[in-house]
Amino acid sequence: MDDRRFVVQRHRARRLHYDFRLEVDGVLASWAVPKGPTLDPSVRRAAFHVEDHALDYGSFEGVLPAGQYGAGDVIVWDNGTWVPANGDPPGKSLFLGELHFDLYGVKLRGRFVLVRTRVDAAGKEEWLLLHKRDEHAVPGWDPEEHPLSVLSGRTNDDVRAGR
Repeated sequence: MDDRRFVVQRHRARRLHYDFRLEVDGVLASWAVPKGPTLDPSVRRAAFHVEDHALDYGSFEGVLPAGQYGAGDVIVWDNGTWVPANGDPPGKSLFLGELHFDLYGVKLRGRFVLVRTRVDAAGKEEWLLLHKRDEHAVPGWDPEEHPLSVLSGRTNDDVRAGR
């Protein structure tokens, strides 16, 4: 099976969060992860399913203007490829609420799992994102200790300042 792209964008909008995006069925399926993904297998991160994005959005770095949805500065915090951990089509696994996958990124590597935990009355999906215990696991790993863009080497402050 072909490797699919993934991207994680560090996005300072109303609140800092990380946009975790997996290429699935021709789009970037997306989750907002408030505290960011981690390599620490003891940590479970809340992830909120948001609208899909076009594949070309995966390379966006810049400032979304005030008054626009998601206004704030964005960097490509990590990117790479991913593969499903089993033979099931990823779209089906996501529909069923559990996807196991391997990431091959600059910062994130190893086996991850997305598990749907709740769908509220408005249809908004809450998920957990976690890293499995494997050779890439790093106890205590904090995404905020790795603030640079993998595309440009800039920080969010650099992008906001137009540097």
